[in-house]
Amino acid sequence: MLDIYTLGEEILREKCKPVKIFDSALGMLIDAMFTTMAEANGVGLAAPQVGVDSRLFVVDIPDFGKRVFINPQIIETSVELSCAEEGCLSVPGLWHDVTRPASIVVQAQDERGKAFTLKADGLLARAIQHEYDHLNGILFIDRLDEEEQEKMLKAWEKRAKRRVKG
Repeated sequence: MLDIYTLGEEILREKCKPVKIFDSALGMLIDAMFTTMAEANGVGLAAPQVGVDSRLFVVDIPDFGKRVFINPQIIETSVELSCAEEGCLSVPGLWHDVTRPASIVVQAQDERGKAFTLKADGLLARAIQHEYDHLNGILFIDRLDEEEQEKMLKAWEKRAKRRVKG
């Protein structure tokens, strides 16, 4: 299992580099990310969340299953928006409603480097957008208005103090 980096770690605010080498080391990273995500009860996990500067994320969505997205690009978003509660393994214990496009089209590569295009809606579209944001140094709390961001950061700091005292 890999360590999950949390709010405050620099790598979570950086734009990740493209994956260029599709080898067994990449396969081992992907396997470890799936294991880490499952252990943490997540539906998605991006490489920077485990300290890796690569444009890569994994998802495991009910009725869709496990999927790897390498060097993804969201090429289309719907005009229709959807608002739903989101949390993040890098901001544990905090959730907030986030508005995002209801459906998307994403192009990416799989673990062997083969390109694919996928149209997604519902939880899958939300998870892809959330994880894609991680590859660009964006956390779900950045999608909130300023007042709500402040509330979330104060709640995070309060939780962090409790963990230190713990």
